[in-house]
Amino acid sequence: MSGSSAFDSLSPETLARRASSFGGQAAAYARERPDYPDAAVLWALEPVADRVPSRVLDLGAGTGKLTEVLLRHVTEVVAVEPDSAMLAQLRRRLPGVPAMEGSAEEIPLPDGSVDAILVGQAMHWFDLDRAVPEMARVLTPGGVLAGLWNLDDDQVPWVKGLKRVAASTVSFTRWRPDLVTLRGPRFPVVEQARFPHGQRRTAESMAATIATHSHVLTLPESERDELLGRVVDYLRSTAETAQGEFELPITTMTVRALLGQDG
Repeated sequence: MSGSSAFDSLSPETLARRASSFGGQAAAYARERPDYPDAAVLWALEPVADRVPSRVLDLGAGTGKLTEVLLRHVTEVVAVEPDSAMLAQLRRRLPGVPAMEGSAEEIPLPDGSVDAILVGQAMHWFDLDRAVPEMARVLTPGGVLAGLWNLDDDQVPWVKGLKRVAASTVSFTRWRPDLVTLRGPRFPVVEQARFPHGQRRTAESMAATIATHSHVLTLPESERDELLGRVVDYLRSTAETAQGEFELPITTMTVRALLGQDG
């Protein structure tokens, strides 16, 4: 691996501030963020699909967006999340799921205790130099590690325009999934796939979604309000989004890695 995270261009102080910004908006995050397509989750789990029963860890589980999808497909799901406010939302929404506080760098599970680790919209925050050996530790032999990212499909012209309008003074530091490097001695086989997804939005709910992004959460209040106002104005004046509800096109990028014999 080269570099410890996908945000190496950020100062440690900025990285910490952005990574810890979600808890204060945990309820909004649970309400506004999209879930994940079943096809992406099934593809991620395919290498261990013959393990019945199977145990899956949702790592960096947030408010349980990915956990909910996992529960449709696997026997046992355990959630680990470092932010107490996000974890409280998950426990409230999914009271039957074992959920504990912990991080990718210090996972509170025994060695070889899960068949798969799935990470939704969070692996780019990990210190991979520490997290990769820790994730390998808790996986069973031949286990799978997968990261999923919901990305607005900016091949669509109006979505590209929205991303331009929603840019902030810190948007230039935005991560890219391809910067999350897993291939190495522990995970010698790494594959990628993309899956179509979508979310019904209005101008107001789209602005509320953007308000849960870390680069917006960490803005001064006046700058944040101005940015969100621009978003609403743009959506209300754009043909594809001006008539109330619309579909936000999303591409879910999924990366899966198989634990090697020397994991």
